[in-house]
Amino acid sequence: MFQVYLPIAEMSVNLLVMLGLGATIGFLSGMFGVGGGFLLTPLLMFSGIPPAIAVATGANQIVATSVSGALAQWRRGNIDLKMGGVLIAGGMVGALGGVFLLKLLRQLGQAGLIISLTYVAFLGVIGALMLAESLRAMRRARAGKSVASRRSGQHNWVHGLPLKMRFPDSRLYISAIPPLVIGALVGLLAAFLGVGGGFIMVPAMIYLLHMPTNIVIGTSMFQIIFVSAVVTILQATLNNTVDVVLAMLLVVGGVIGGQFGVSAGQRLKGEQLRALLALMVLAVAIRLLFDLVLRPAELYSIAPMAAGA
Repeated sequence: MFQVYLPIAEMSVNLLVMLGLGATIGFLSGMFGVGGGFLLTPLLMFSGIPPAIAVATGANQIVATSVSGALAQWRRGNIDLKMGGVLIAGGMVGALGGVFLLKLLRQLGQAGLIISLTYVAFLGVIGALMLAESLRAMRRARAGKSVASRRSGQHNWVHGLPLKMRFPDSRLYISAIPPLVIGALVGLLAAFLGVGGGFIMVPAMIYLLHMPTNIVIGTSMFQIIFVSAVVTILQATLNNTVDVVLAMLLVVGGVIGGQFGVSAGQRLKGEQLRALLALMVLAVAIRLLFDLVLRPAELYSIAPMAAGA
């Protein structure tokens, strides 16, 4: 009952479960300003979807949830279009490299293992750093000290780089090189891991570029739309790993959940949002690590290499 067949993944899934999964990811996307792929791709893999298909289809779903959340952020004036354009330029280059990297690993039959190991490493390190910083910020807030991520006149090595540009909406005058590099890294991760890259971009823009948290969230979602759309097209044409039926189920749930997530995020302080995001990142990393080290229920598989790699 309520079973739907996925033609590319070559398996049946529960309709309500997939809709609920999409709604949950959409809610988190709107709340934290991330694409939600860092949760969606592992959850799809936990549900039995082959890793390569989970990565590609997850990128497609991120487009819809990011559009929903970005529109809500746009109405609140939280998007820096100029910064978003620089991030998108870097993201296009990274996305192309990530698609070809995934194609190579699938041919070698190592995509699933490398994807899981990369998730554990990235999510574990980033989640731990974000949690430590957000806890320090909350302690400062309780002690009556300022929790602002930047002070007037504060500079770091970023301000000494060439190719400076002015970003009025973010109140910044910095080199375009760091945003380009951040965008390229996010594009690579979007293609290789099926993530929007928000869990990299949000802390990088807050702590490295010193952008205001509310502008970071909106700009991150704006950038994710375009990079994820390019990744989806490349994955479908070059790797044939986008399952349209699965993508539609996730999109329907994600668009609905995204609107509720933005409203929920407005009720929490910046350091509280970062702490919650860090806990979820760590939880996913721990679950993936357990799946890698624990003895599997099935020691052998007869699944085709192309679908399961």
